Amino acid sequence: MVIFGFGFFLMVLRRYGFSSTGFNFLLVVLGVQCSVVAEDLLVFLRGGRNAAGLKSLAKAFVSVTAVVISTGAVLGRANPVQLLVMTLAELVFFYVSRYINETFLEVPEHLTGTHVFLFGAYFGLALASRFPEAPPGLDKDRSTPKSELFSVLGTVFVWVFWPSFNSILPFSKMQAVLNTYLALAVSAVAAFMLSALTSKDGKFRMAQIRSAVLAGGVTISCIAERIHHPWIAMLLGLLATGITILGSHCVQRCFNPALKLQDTSGVHFTFGLPAVLGAVAAVVLALVEAGIDTRWIELSRLGYDAFVCIGAFCQTISTALITGLITGLILNIKLLKAVHVSKYFDDQFYWEFPHLSVGF
Repeated sequence: MVIFGFGFFLMVLRRYGFSSTGFNFLLVVLGVQCSVVAEDLLVFLRGGRNAAGLKSLAKAFVSVTAVVISTGAVLGRANPVQLLVMTLAELVFFYVSRYINETFLEVPEHLTGTHVFLFGAYFGLALASRFPEAPPGLDKDRSTPKSELFSVLGTVFVWVFWPSFNSILPFSKMQAVLNTYLALAVSAVAAFMLSALTSKDGKFRMAQIRSAVLAGGVTISCIAERIHHPWIAMLLGLLATGITILGSHCVQRCFNPALKLQDTSGVHFTFGLPAVLGAVAAVVLALVEAGIDTRWIELSRLGYDAFVCIGAFCQTISTALITGLITGLILNIKLLKAVHVSKYFDDQFYWEFPHLSVGF
């Protein structure tokens, strides 16, 4: 899912297909190795012993998803060296964020891993703000029907395997699979409906559908095992799709121009906003569970549960934004040879194309 699915999902730019899939593969395999080492170090700091196995590998792939999401925000504007440095830095900061949540806020270990979408999205946005915008006349950041088709292929692949992805860390795996599928199914239906309703001519927009069909899986990721009523998962899927499609209009027309931010793959409304909705849903669900578990609702207990949930999500977003800005400043030093804006979104700057060579 992470290598093939997200690799093709990012293959949306018409002249950046080699780099989208190739660099994604490189970053994932490097990131998994670093994540296994970081996971072992995290267990050591907590005074435990970690035996490297499939569980450790699964946690590593989940953590690397943050890197893949952040890459989408700077897609086409960062060179391979910058992406490698970004991968190492982001993984370190993500594990620091997890350590803070587990140690000081006492968030369960398997829940801190589900913050990956929240961290990856806002780390990527903060990182993207440090890169110069592409000039208005540059048209290489557009998509073509062929590139959109490959991106949709990756989206479908990610959609199919997302229930398995959300069930890796939770204990109630079957419950997580069921709830994730229901949320994704409603998101898929709502994506087509809202895409047609929000377009002037009533036609479907592939770019909107491609982002919105995954929104339910993002939103429900941190509470997939805790939902015991199907309608709740379906409602979250519907709300997530609505936020994604409506957010795509607001973010692209108001938010990004105001901050002079160029989000290449729409990371903010594809992963960021649905993850925020999931954070709000987790807080509400924690309050409801605390109220049901105690016959006499203890306000102190409710307040503590709400504080832990809100604190964990605020800490994750704050750490992602601050460390993303710091990493963006580091990536633009002369030593890393930042790409000139005229070379943005172009495979020919990095890859050899034999059929374009002269005199063969």
